Amino acid sequence: MNTIRSTHIREQIASYDPFNEQEERDKEMILGFMDSHEDVFLRSCLAAHMTASAWVTDSKRENILMAYHNIYNSWAWLGGHADGEEDLASVAVREVMEESGIKNVRLLSDDIFSLESLTVDGHIKKGRYVSSHLHLNVTYLIEADETESLRIKKNENSAVAWISLNEVTSRSSEAWFNKHIYNKLNEKLLIWKREGLIN
Repeated sequence: MNTIRSTHIREQIASYDPFNEQEERDKEMILGFMDSHEDVFLRSCLAAHMTASAWVTDSKRENILMAYHNIYNSWAWLGGHADGEEDLASVAVREVMEESGIKNVRLLSDDIFSLESLTVDGHIKKGRYVSSHLHLNVTYLIEADETESLRIKKNENSAVAWISLNEVTSRSSEAWFNKHIYNKLNEKLLIWKREGLIN
């Protein structure tokens, strides 16, 4: 059995305190894959690989930055594949900038905001079929400058917009994400704000 070398992100995940049962179970799965697949940070790990997502808020913590994803045909959060990069916080920040065009982006905390194991249905990407697989996902809470102009990333999304917290789930057509992910992220954002974990 191959074992991935010890990494800072693995230690962060191992010490992460799950928010609910979904995160508890997904944490176990993510750590298991990290320990048994040395290529888990690469797409060559076909069954499952690491990704990073961002829950992007404005300065007032009233809106979330989302993109209309071409593959899923839905408004969705921002993020992408690790592609060999083990600094997943940097991956999340980079993906926000690439997918939205906003340059003024910052982590609100170095701590992990959320953990998820996400199913991805088989689909066509760049003319090739990609088999169904899992995204072993680490989410970070990020602030972006709401005054900057937004720009789409044509090969991935067809629109980018700020959406109020109360409208996130009504704009997304992905029922599972709404129930298990987006509602949770909104709840955690309000908790972190109330408890002074963020400004």
